[in-house]
Amino acid sequence: MSTFFDALRNHYERHPEKTAIWLQIARRADTPITYRRLLEGAHAYAQAYAARGIQPDEVVILILQHGEALLAAFWGAVLHGAIPSILPFLTEKLSPQRYKKDLTALIGVTRPAAIVTYPEFAPVVQKALTPNDSVRAVLLSNETPPPSPPNFSRLAGRLRQPEDIVLLQHSSGTTGLQKGVALSHRAVFNQLQAYSEAIRLDRARDVIVSWLPLYHDMGLIASFLLPVLEGVPLVLMSPFDWVRAPYRLFQAVSHYRGTLTWMPNFAYMFCAQKIRDRHLEGVDLSSWRAVINCSEPVRPESHQVFYERFQPYGLRHTALQTSYAMAENTFAVTQSDLSRPPVLDAIQRTAFLTQHRAIPTEDESDRLVMMSSGRPIANTRVRIVDDQGRDVPPRTVGEIAIRSNCMLTGYYNRPDLTEKAFLDGWYLTGDYGYMVDGELFVCGRKKEIIIVGGKNIYPQDIESLVYEVPGTHPGRAVAFGIDDPHTGTEEVVVVAESDNPDPTFRQNLALAIQKHVSKNSPITLRRVLIVDRQWIIKTSSGKPARTANKEKYLAHQG
Repeated sequence: MSTFFDALRNHYERHPEKTAIWLQIARRADTPITYRRLLEGAHAYAQAYAARGIQPDEVVILILQHGEALLAAFWGAVLHGAIPSILPFLTEKLSPQRYKKDLTALIGVTRPAAIVTYPEFAPVVQKALTPNDSVRAVLLSNETPPPSPPNFSRLAGRLRQPEDIVLLQHSSGTTGLQKGVALSHRAVFNQLQAYSEAIRLDRARDVIVSWLPLYHDMGLIASFLLPVLEGVPLVLMSPFDWVRAPYRLFQAVSHYRGTLTWMPNFAYMFCAQKIRDRHLEGVDLSSWRAVINCSEPVRPESHQVFYERFQPYGLRHTALQTSYAMAENTFAVTQSDLSRPPVLDAIQRTAFLTQHRAIPTEDESDRLVMMSSGRPIANTRVRIVDDQGRDVPPRTVGEIAIRSNCMLTGYYNRPDLTEKAFLDGWYLTGDYGYMVDGELFVCGRKKEIIIVGGKNIYPQDIESLVYEVPGTHPGRAVAFGIDDPHTGTEEVVVVAESDNPDPTFRQNLALAIQKHVSKNSPITLRRVLIVDRQWIIKTSSGKPARTANKEKYLAHQG
């Protein structure tokens, strides 16, 4: 297939009654959505776009809750030839003022022709609009025509070409409204082909089960576009339902004999800690052939805790896999070998932090165990480069650079950012990593590195140590650096959330964090702030937003 339109028409005409998606919504029976139902609902949105004067090649922003309307609105834009972009809607974790500001800024850059939302959210959208912006229509999810059979020969999407932009992914930030990654039909299909080979996709037997939001590449590409376009059944639940009841994922895998799931690193610890035995009665996880960790970096201890917790229910050790992925490469850059556990690399912690080298060691007192994110997929090349763009030796930490045939067309309406992101045709990811025997080990974000006395400190490493302290929880701490004018370098700050309001408990927790981090890292941690739940600002993909949290911390300190 050369375009999304062609693939959708093929599915509709060849097997219209095949279930494409099992839609799960809490306290409701699962809804089977066949290709016929999916595309007839999409046709209703295509008609609505046409009626409101939206032209092919114009951007349509989708701000919709988990549900059938979101699916129909997305594929309806494809049928109409418009460019859909899914954004997160406002939740209690996001600042309303910042959300409105960022949405207004995004509209100014992306210049969408329309925004689709649900009635209750329309006032928020209206407040983000300005008199001279590009938005000509705000479509509400309850105002579309009834579903109807599509006449593919008359829909504008049939005229789209493989090199045309098919969708925008917005990189994750505190609200997810950052840079629009423009992807062509060809780039997405090149990714799906190469990645399907890497995970040995079996279209006759595989079943994908996901709770991931569709505004992030892990959810949109691996857990939505891949199954729908490749004809693999998808069981799709709400991320908010998953957070409230993570056991639903395991029950869905057992019920539908799920085989593939993608998750960020924090989800492994979250599931292991939150799910009770009573929720797993009768659950069988033996069908799960890959639970793929797409965080950067990935953590071996998270995999081990997850495996130990769920192995009694049939989870196989080889099911725990890794991938390095990003929107700019459509999705996957690397993938681990599904026939064996990901490669582990025990290295000297001190040399890693001070010399930027990954030197093998057996000394447990100064050891850091790194987990590989796998090898580059077939159509993607990876290099590790220094600040001048020169290749570095193996086991030397540098910036990850990639090149492939599934890369972004560019950052939408941002040629300045696109130009800065490339060096001689190689995309500079902004991530640090190193390679050993073709395996990629990801260390952290370049812009988030904390420099303390000439040492490069990766905030993820500090956060991992924090999570080892009893009383703290994965995903509920953040580390960042602040300038110390007295020493002329940066000082590490840790902010951790706690459910316990007792001042003595919090004081003891802060002291325990200080002691554990100082003992197990090359820094002396002096600043620890214990805060209430929901204090820490998260990105749209669930990661701590370090810059925003740093700003909040400094404001808190006055």
